[in-house]
Amino acid sequence: MKVAVLDINGKDTGRKADLSKDVFAIEPNNHAVYLDVKQYLANQRQGTHKSKERGEIAGSTRKIKKQKGTGTARAGSIKSGVFKGGGRMFGPRPRNYSFKLNKNVKRLARKSALSIKAGEKSITVLEDFNFDAPKTKSFTAILKALELENKKSLFVLGGSNNNVYLSSRNLKGSEVITSSELSTYKILNANQVVLLEGALEGIETNLSK
Repeated sequence: MKVAVLDINGKDTGRKADLSKDVFAIEPNNHAVYLDVKQYLANQRQGTHKSKERGEIAGSTRKIKKQKGTGTARAGSIKSGVFKGGGRMFGPRPRNYSFKLNKNVKRLARKSALSIKAGEKSITVLEDFNFDAPKTKSFTAILKALELENKKSLFVLGGSNNNVYLSSRNLKGSEVITSSELSTYKILNANQVVLLEGALEGIETNLSK
């Protein structure tokens, strides 16, 4: 699968990148994609939600009225959830939302996501670049050249590059990650996935295992 390599000015360099069919052209497995995205979102949840139950409410423990003869339901505690100011019944408790997912399923999900983007022509291969210093204006110029200034974009680098990362950090619609940080959710959440040449080998190596 051949894709043209562009420079930072959005021009064709005349070179072609050969994308592996085993990673970028498989039959997408929608259920694997669903599970991986579900796990990613579940891991973002802190799970610290909590409401006070009747045992945690400050109040008298006196029986508020006699058991029989009132013509109404029996009641023992003012802290019951049926009364105003009482504890909440079946309220949220702190919990861990994360769950285990097989590595092969996660790998299949990422390959499926990349194949979906490749099928939609939403993958761009860009030659490696660097900045002398962090500068948002320089990164914005690249987005404009690639016509991505009004789209969600995901730039995947071959390795850590602090200047490029810091240059993009203030831009809400763009995210810069390394190939090892690639996730199904981030791939699908972007309108355009921009792969730097240096990232291709790492992606294909990680997903072809």
